[in-house]
Amino acid sequence: MFPIPLLIAPMARNSRPDLGDLDDLAARVKAGERRALAKAITLVESSKPADHEAGEALLTGLLPSTGRALRLGLSGAPGVGKSTFTEAFGTYLTGRGLKVAVLAVDPSSARSGGSILGDKTRMEKLARDPNAFIRPSPAGGTLGGVARRTREAMLLTEAAGFDVVLVETVGVGQSEIAVADMVDMFCVLLAPAGGDELQGIKRGIMELADLIIINKADGDLLKPARVAAADFKAALGLIPPKYKTWTPDVRLVSSLEGAGVPEIWEAAEAFRAALAKTGEGERLRQSQAGAWLWAELREGLTDALTSDASLKKAVKSAEAAVAGARELPPAAARALLAEFLGRSRS
Repeated sequence: MFPIPLLIAPMARNSRPDLGDLDDLAARVKAGERRALAKAITLVESSKPADHEAGEALLTGLLPSTGRALRLGLSGAPGVGKSTFTEAFGTYLTGRGLKVAVLAVDPSSARSGGSILGDKTRMEKLARDPNAFIRPSPAGGTLGGVARRTREAMLLTEAAGFDVVLVETVGVGQSEIAVADMVDMFCVLLAPAGGDELQGIKRGIMELADLIIINKADGDLLKPARVAAADFKAALGLIPPKYKTWTPDVRLVSSLEGAGVPEIWEAAEAFRAALAKTGEGERLRQSQAGAWLWAELREGLTDALTSDASLKKAVKSAEAAVAGARELPPAAARALLAEFLGRSRS
């Protein structure tokens, strides 16, 4: 059997790779070297402050080589078959001569913080494909179904020459919407006869979807899948579309049989062409860059507050006051921010 670990990026967490010169690493990433790409992603995912600077320097140098891939987000509740679909779809794309990167966000171990499924062999066929790259990453404490550094990993895979980047979310259902702020096309996978049909009349994740994919549309589930597709099409008609040139649609897919998979790519290409025609695609990327900035500001402020030794006492005092109902959380938060900003200025 082909050694799968050679094609699946390693999940090193706290061991800094032997990077050598960053310029050399950047050149190797742009040349499409898998080991270099894996090292680069490990670098940007590192929680060590020293690695942050090196990771940002690496990304800054590679930035001109990014932005050309089609970014697709794949969301859905556990059991809907995201990994099975990702493998079928990715294999179809590589068969068309495209290079496909899969960023699979896994649940995190409460003990180690690592990816629970990261060491397991998934997407076995796609993992053996020389035109595919699979990187599992732990979600950590990040909400929204993605990892904190998924955006950086996506840029690195683009710099490495991948044509399509698939971001498979952690699979927590209606809350995994953060991926919609970092991809071009947001796809929601649903299973027929799974009790999700009524969700079609709710907004939530549905109003963010650019494409609804009813997976497992085969065998005894084919008829329920068709009923579900009709229900979701009717529901989508009640939600104002995000774009002037694209109306969200519903497609049936059998990941096991491969039926409907080519139509998903046709929809993705049509989506990209529609947004490019009006400039909405470029505006979307610009808006996402702004959202990334604010996400980093929020994360950075939280990190600064929790790591400032001089503020620890004030934070504990505020937590006790809030828990004891002696102070409202907004007032306590404002006081902490004022103290933090005051110390920063001094």
